[in-house]
Parts: sequence; structure tokens; C-alpha cells
Amino acid sequence: MSDSIWQAIHAEPASGNPFSSNCPSRVVLDHVTSKWGVLVLAALAESPRRWGELHRYIEGISEKMLAQTLRALEGDGFVLRESAGTVPPRVDYSLTPLGRELADLLVPLVRWVGDNVGRTAGAEALGRTA
Repeated sequence: MSDSIWQAIHAEPASGNPFSSNCPSRVVLDHVTSKWGVLVLAALAESPRRWGELHRYIEGISEKMLAQTLRALEGDGFVLRESAGTVPPRVDYSLTPLGRELADLLVPLVRWVGDNVGRTAGAEALGRTA
């Protein structure tokens, strides 16, 4: 990245400075860049989903972690939770406009990681080599 981008990040305290130890943006950054946060946002970028759909789609996520992740992303303003007053209860999750903006940045990263995992040290864990 160019120096001007880093200068802009540091020059705009109203926007937040993730490099500052007391900046609230670090909490949001943690929610967004956690393993589950990235995958939930990427899954919802494809389409709105119900709880069970998300749980099945994101293999390996526990119910507890899915609940915590959705709650955090909803609290940050990235995910919209819509509950229909039906029996059985129906809850749909989708991206807010802010969440869509973020997902548009994260989905290429997720795609790049999937495309290039064979070239990384993580390939050893999968039993592959480049």
C-alpha cells in the first residue's frame, strides 16, 4: 500500500485508527476477520439464509459460535436478523447495506484463499503440495 493510504488512516481519528490500542475499530475488526465472521459474511453475500441453512453451509461451526458471530455482526450493523412471528419460529439473516459493502471486499479474499491454499503452508495440513 502507498504511504498516502497509511497517512490517511492515521490522519482521520473520526474514522477510527485500527493501529491505536484503544480504538473501537479493533473490536469490529476482530468480529469481521475472525474465521467464522468472514465465513458468515461470505455465506450471506451469496443470499439471505435461515439459521439452519447457515449452520449446514458453514461446516464445522458450532451452534454457540454461529449465535455469537451472528449477534456480533448484527450489533456491528453488518447483518440483519428478521424474525417472522410464525410457529415454528422462522428467522432469516441477510446483509445490511453496510454488510454488503464489507462482503464485497471480503469475498475476493475468501476466493483467493480457496484458490491458493495449495501454495501456502496450510497445504501441508491438507496433505497437498503446490
